[in-house]
Amino acid sequence: MKAGLAKDQTEINKIIAEASKGSKFYENEKRKDKELTERIAKILKVRDDILREADIAKAEHSADALLTKMEEQRDLTQIIVHVDMDAFYASVELLDDPSLAGKPFAVGHGVVSTASYAARKFGVRSGMAEFVAKKLCPELIVISTHFVRYMELSKQIMDIFRRYDPTMCAAGCDEGYLNITKYCEEHLLTADDCVQEMRETVHRETKLTVSAGIAPNKMLAKICSDRNKPNGQFALEFSPAAVKAFMHDLSIRKIPGVGRVNERLLESIGIKTCGDIYTHRATLALMDRYFGLHFLLQTYLGIASNVVEPGQREERKSIGSERTFHTLSTKEDILRKLEEVAADLSEDMERTGWTGKTVTLKYKLDTYQVFTRAKSFDRWISTKKDDLFATGKELLLPELPLRLRLIGLRVTKLKDLRAEADKPGSIKRFFESAGSSPRKKRRLDEEGQKERDDNDEPRLTQDGYEDAMPGFYEHEDAEREELERGGLAETDDNGDTAPTSKLSSTAGPSRAKAPPPLEPFASSSHSVSPQKQGNVKVHSTLAPTPPPEEREPAAEEHICPICARKLATDNAGLNAHVDYCLSRSAIREAQQAGGNAPAVLKPLVLGASTGAKRKRRKG
Repeated sequence: MKAGLAKDQTEINKIIAEASKGSKFYENEKRKDKELTERIAKILKVRDDILREADIAKAEHSADALLTKMEEQRDLTQIIVHVDMDAFYASVELLDDPSLAGKPFAVGHGVVSTASYAARKFGVRSGMAEFVAKKLCPELIVISTHFVRYMELSKQIMDIFRRYDPTMCAAGCDEGYLNITKYCEEHLLTADDCVQEMRETVHRETKLTVSAGIAPNKMLAKICSDRNKPNGQFALEFSPAAVKAFMHDLSIRKIPGVGRVNERLLESIGIKTCGDIYTHRATLALMDRYFGLHFLLQTYLGIASNVVEPGQREERKSIGSERTFHTLSTKEDILRKLEEVAADLSEDMERTGWTGKTVTLKYKLDTYQVFTRAKSFDRWISTKKDDLFATGKELLLPELPLRLRLIGLRVTKLKDLRAEADKPGSIKRFFESAGSSPRKKRRLDEEGQKERDDNDEPRLTQDGYEDAMPGFYEHEDAEREELERGGLAETDDNGDTAPTSKLSSTAGPSRAKAPPPLEPFASSSHSVSPQKQGNVKVHSTLAPTPPPEEREPAAEEHICPICARKLATDNAGLNAHVDYCLSRSAIREAQQAGGNAPAVLKPLVLGASTGAKRKRRKG
């Protein structure tokens, strides 16, 4: 439960449901919930079929052997701390306006960015639409965000943390991980005393409070930091028995890397607490690709990464910008917003020194359904605003007319301009065509094969631990991103609208903290936009292939921004593939089933992976 939440959750959910009923957001959530329920039903059928013929004892023995091997590798030598500022945005606003003390208030119009603890007692939380928050708390005061001020204090706070660990890892503007082992040894301090001193220093120098968790690894430290919020700390005993006892009755939802989607999936097979993982280890072993056996066994034991280091520049996977706004329907207004997004993205790319080869357009309808369109190039993309806008416009115009409430552009398949600038004479090559010489084509094929293989592997930390369940990043991050940036804001009865918000550049493992998603599994971002067929506009789950006379001339190759496969197709074919590829499990099922992929996608999904051998997970 969120820190500070006092009101009965059942009552809160009832008020939220009543306030949302009939809205487009509510209908979209119902649709996503139905999709998730259907997905779970299919997985349960697969489970039943597998268990009927499986050797349960053998599967349990296999899982037990893996548990023994993991236990042998447990490391209790490092003191890891997770620090988390208390209601950061709200605390900064309170610092600047003491008259807010004790009053229920929220930061962020349209959608709540954060709420004071007085507001949380009524159930108000981050990611909630403003009109819903006011139903929960009619006296709620809503104030605007002041990001410049937040970032100013964030820098000051992070500088304090770096006194205790110069290589700390910031996990957002208001939280981070530290390894204080060396500091404690050098200053003859216990972990508790060191963290207490750190927290007092933050309060003395900023007047803000911070909560902290102390544990042998990052996962445990993050869970512990929520134990004594606000303005408290919790230390876990550094012993295998204490760690396993701590994990045993812990809700599976408390585990970073699970998320609400996977929570429902696990609950469907009887796993509600971490202790239940052991009970159902045979099912998990037999259905590894759905649940992620290694990650869940690690979780059961309370084992995770204890490597703390700053996010590396080379880990960045994409750079993008997006805006949320009141519903727009005219071509002129929509293109104006797209141009603003292109300008933001251009500025970020030039300032941070990145370019790429794939541009993805993202847009959200007024029904809250999210769609993507992508275009890949055989050259590095220009960082100029006009060029980015032209590509976005090319992707968007065929989809009009639409009623939109969000537009975003993202560039992937990145190239680090700063790194290349250090190489003599290399800058001239950035925007030249990649060409198709035999040597270069062979190199690209090898790189593409490596990325395809890596894409089938679980996400690993620096020291080799899995950090999430399968599908967590594909399905959950999109929802977190939308919630964090105002994606759930709803126009109220008085016509008040969601704010304009910018999605800043994002890097691989260093993620801004975001409010929890609702309950999507087959996310609406996996859908296909309305396509016109004759005089009838239809919604389909897979994008239909346009007739030859309407298709663009085929390019030499396209690279899918999701799976990195090379496709010999045009942009219409690429977009059909991207929509399909966003559901990784569907791709894997198609590959395993051989010729059973949908006909429209067979040449894309199966042909692109001919000869590719999947890596087997190492046990």
